[in-house]
Amino acid sequence: MGSSGNVESGTQNTEKIKSSSIFRYNSPFVQVILIGLVCFCCPGMFNAVSGMGGGGQVNATASNNSLTALYTFFAIFGILGGGIYNILGPHLTLFAGCSTYVLYSGSFLYYNHHQHQAFAIIAGGILGIGAGLLWAAQGAIMTSYPPVNRKGTYISIFWSIFNLGGVIGGLIPFILNYHSGSGAATVNDGTYIGFMAFMALGAVLSLSILPASKVVRDDGTRCTNILYSNVVTEFIEILKLFYNWKMLIMVPAAWSSNFFYTYQFNHVNKTQFTLRTRGFNNAFYWGAQMLGSVGIGYVMDFSFKSRRKRGLVGICVVAFLGSSIWVGAIANQIQRNGLEILDFKDSSSRYAGPFLLYFSFGLLDAMFQSMVYWVIGALANDSEILSRYAGFYKGIQSAGAAVAWQIDNHSVSPLNQLIVNVVLTTVSYPLMLILVLRAVKDNNGSEEEPVKQVAPSIDNDFIH
Repeated sequence: MGSSGNVESGTQNTEKIKSSSIFRYNSPFVQVILIGLVCFCCPGMFNAVSGMGGGGQVNATASNNSLTALYTFFAIFGILGGGIYNILGPHLTLFAGCSTYVLYSGSFLYYNHHQHQAFAIIAGGILGIGAGLLWAAQGAIMTSYPPVNRKGTYISIFWSIFNLGGVIGGLIPFILNYHSGSGAATVNDGTYIGFMAFMALGAVLSLSILPASKVVRDDGTRCTNILYSNVVTEFIEILKLFYNWKMLIMVPAAWSSNFFYTYQFNHVNKTQFTLRTRGFNNAFYWGAQMLGSVGIGYVMDFSFKSRRKRGLVGICVVAFLGSSIWVGAIANQIQRNGLEILDFKDSSSRYAGPFLLYFSFGLLDAMFQSMVYWVIGALANDSEILSRYAGFYKGIQSAGAAVAWQIDNHSVSPLNQLIVNVVLTTVSYPLMLILVLRAVKDNNGSEEEPVKQVAPSIDNDFIH
């Protein structure tokens, strides 16, 4: 115990001399930007593919089956991912995860020529494993690296960079398929090749992320003091999540947070707009996510001095705006004019309403998920604990998505899918309020963070 105190004291003294810049390579700010760039290239481009509806194909069957395989494995490895991250660290975990995105886009390039969905389904399952690893690592980094009182700000910085990938990813099919006209069409090979190039770059960038033990905040505190974990410890800690009331009360929010993608992508963007307009819409959908994350990040970090009060207000803001958006979605679904396909150039006034709705869906997604991540980050400060929490969240989220894509495959009506989405998100809000009231404290301490083995003092803790 004595050596632990010496390590912390030495770290604090070093900080006073050397931690003046947030642009240090081992600062939380730089590391969150780097993980944002990694997600810009990999899941950001994946979002652009899935956001077109049907993976950019006329027939959505192959994409739906592939996404079902993806989210089934994602559900498993999302939950296991936090433990794997604690054992392997960020380099191996992130690189392995990012590499699977390239294969997924390549499978749709193959499908463009051969129309065999087996490769796409297998690639989807492999991506589910990789995505589980990547998002568990990302969740740990985004919720544990930032200073306690600025987690909402750092989440919004990450979310903005990440979704810039979706914006650019939306512009790629828009530009490359601009001359496809107003009829239904499949995206061309160049679109998938462009996505693959970005995803490969993301895999390389993932090697730049530092482990939590080497990241030092401006106040001199480390993101974690643990040197390593092991399989037995992680297995036991992951099992404990399934009877942790904080995780159980979060299940409806986690389940619903990707469940609505199926309706938004396949029954608004895919069925109501032409191919080039879908790419155009996607650029604004993911751009709206940048605005939504910044707005809710400000509310949850700066609106009140009390952290608990900020959390409660943030949830209420998301509940009000989210419910308003779903009311608009119900009106659009009921009033939809048959099977008319809208084009941003040809449909003018008829295009404006559905476009605004789809844009608002982007706002809702960012606000909802940023809200949940903020609450997760407020439950603890330690990277190990938060990696497991984030992994559990992503695992339940992915299980919901897997079910949603298969519901769509079984021809459940769009209106029924929409109603389920409204119910799920509405139920989530009071439960999140209870979680904040009972588990989020106004101080920075956490009752779940016992004294652990600490890393030895390292002379070059601060890397300029």
